[in-house]
Amino acid sequence: MSATSETPSPDLSRLRAALTVFFALDGFLFAGWVVRIPAVKDQTGASASGLGLALLGVSAGAVVTMTLTGRLCARFGSRPVTVVCGLLMPLGVALPPLTHSALALGLVLLLFGAAYGGINVAMNSAAVVLVRALRRPVMPSFHAAFSLGGMIGAGLGGLVAGHLSATRHLLGLAVIGLLVTAVTAPTLLRYEMPAPPAAADARAVAPRRTGGGARGLVLVFGLVALCTAYGEGALADWGALHLEQDLHAHPGVAAAGYSCFAFAMTVGRLSGTTLLERFGGTRTVVGGGLLAAAGMVLGALAPSTGAALAGFAVTGLGLANIFPVAIERAGAVAGPSGVAAASTLGYGGMLLGPPAIGFMADWFSLPVALTSVAVLAALAACIAGTAGRTPAAP
Repeated sequence: MSATSETPSPDLSRLRAALTVFFALDGFLFAGWVVRIPAVKDQTGASASGLGLALLGVSAGAVVTMTLTGRLCARFGSRPVTVVCGLLMPLGVALPPLTHSALALGLVLLLFGAAYGGINVAMNSAAVVLVRALRRPVMPSFHAAFSLGGMIGAGLGGLVAGHLSATRHLLGLAVIGLLVTAVTAPTLLRYEMPAPPAAADARAVAPRRTGGGARGLVLVFGLVALCTAYGEGALADWGALHLEQDLHAHPGVAAAGYSCFAFAMTVGRLSGTTLLERFGGTRTVVGGGLLAAAGMVLGALAPSTGAALAGFAVTGLGLANIFPVAIERAGAVAGPSGVAAASTLGYGGMLLGPPAIGFMADWFSLPVALTSVAVLAALAACIAGTAGRTPAAP
């Protein structure tokens, strides 16, 4: 490895730091909203079904916007679009507690979801370019920042929930988000990212990477992202219930189930660059998928709470780097449109997980339903291993 790749220029280091802040801000704001959903439900007077329909606004807004954001990034650049979405998302998070009906809540969540989907595609597209410029597989570090931001946002929300109304809390988050964007945006926009040394060769082969072969690769990476995001969504919504209902854990212990998963995922992502440099993308994805499958079998079928928590943690370690690698590879193949397509499929997996687990729990049992996470993690490993087309880490 050259000295240049080992010691990035100060400009690239500043860009990396600024982009990391946007990833952390995304996780922070989204987690802050999630922990106040019960309070917003009470304020709007929505029924459980009405709330469920309103929450679909986040998903609908995100999915619709992701494809559009890919086109905007290709036209205007991913970093300016990241900044615009970094302004819109804090504004969007302040709106839900201002509503007083499920219909109004659903409409404002469309706007919030649009900003959330937009910033995810834009900042991942910017990260793909930066990864190539750095010539190091640092994509997992950005997603680690997202996870850390989410943990901080959720922890802060839990601390203030008993003291601040949802309106004041989310308005405070909006102010924080706007200030962070205002401070960080100039750095993200000021410095240019130099083309990687192989840029000329990449431009020469670009026309051959825009047809069916490229679309097929993006689909492969998108399916890998879907399989792993399914597990994250399922554990977020059903992990605590499994611990409390099936293993009779104390509610406080049950609530720690997702925390174990999220913490392990954060640790795994912080070590992701080292893993990718040592083993490469394909082996990291295959190994992670198999590890997650084994962990989820333990988490779903273990007879004790301690073993189940250990299984959740192992699952988090296994899944940690698969989604970042899949998104980065899709972007390397097809640019912002590849990031948009893979992100949309991945986000679809996160949305599919919770309702799919619910239906299977009714048909069989919740522990059996949760083993579907293991099946899809193993499937992600099989897809990556069979394709054998994941480019080596830069």
